[in-house]
Amino acid sequence: MDQSSPETKSTKPSSWTRHVPLAIILIMAVVGFVTLRDYLTFDTLRDNREALIAYRDANIALMALAFIAIYFVIVAFSLPGAAVASVTGGFLFGLVLGTGFNVIAASLGACAIFLAARAGLGKTLAAKIETSDGTLKRLKEGLHNNEISVLFLMRLVPAVPFFVANLLPALVGVKFVNFAFTTVLGIIPGAIVFTWIGVGLGEVFDRGGTPDLSLLWEPQIIGPILGLCALAALPMIIKAIRGKKEL
Repeated sequence: MDQSSPETKSTKPSSWTRHVPLAIILIMAVVGFVTLRDYLTFDTLRDNREALIAYRDANIALMALAFIAIYFVIVAFSLPGAAVASVTGGFLFGLVLGTGFNVIAASLGACAIFLAARAGLGKTLAAKIETSDGTLKRLKEGLHNNEISVLFLMRLVPAVPFFVANLLPALVGVKFVNFAFTTVLGIIPGAIVFTWIGVGLGEVFDRGGTPDLSLLWEPQIIGPILGLCALAALPMIIKAIRGKKEL
C-alpha cells in the first residue's frame, strides 16, 4: 500500500478548494455584468424612488441593513452599479448617514474580495514572488516597505478602478490590517462626493435629468483629493531621499 496516498488525497482537495471563493467572485462578476448592467442604473432608481422613500420612512433600520447588504454584494462580487449605490446612499439617508453606510458597505465588500483572492491565487503568487530573485521580488519588497502609502494612493487616486485596488494588494501579499485600515480611510473622500451628489438627486429627477458624476473632477473637489494623494506619497519621497543620502 502507498502510505503517502491518504496524505496526497487530503492535500489536493484543500489546495483546489482554496481557489473556489475567488472563482465564484469572478463568475458572479461576469454573470452580473451581463444580466444586471441594465437594471442597476439611475433610471431604475428614478422609477422606484417613491417606493424606496416610503419604505425608508416606515422601516429606516431595515432599509439601512438592506442597503448595506446590497452594496456589500455589489462590491464583493464586482457587480455593476457601485456608483449608483453610493449616490443612492445619499438620496435615501442624507450626507452623514449615507456616507457612513457607503463606507461600511464598500469596506466590508472590499475586505471580502481581498480575503478571497489572498486565500487562493494571492497565496500562490506571493509564494512564487518570494522565491524569485528578479525585478518582481524587488518591487514587492519596495511595496512592503511603503505599504500604507501605496495602499492609500490606490484608494485616493480616482483613476484606479475600485476592483483593482481590492484585488492587486491581495495578489502581492500585503497585510490585511493595512489593507482594511487604508480602505476605510481612503474611500471616505470619494464616498462624501458621491453621497453629496445623491443628497440633491430628488431635484435632479424632478427636472428630468441624471446625476452629474463628473463633479468628482471639478477643481474644488479633485484639488483636495490630490492634496491627500501628495500627503500619502510624502513618506515614500522622504524614504527615497534618505536612501540616496545614505548612498
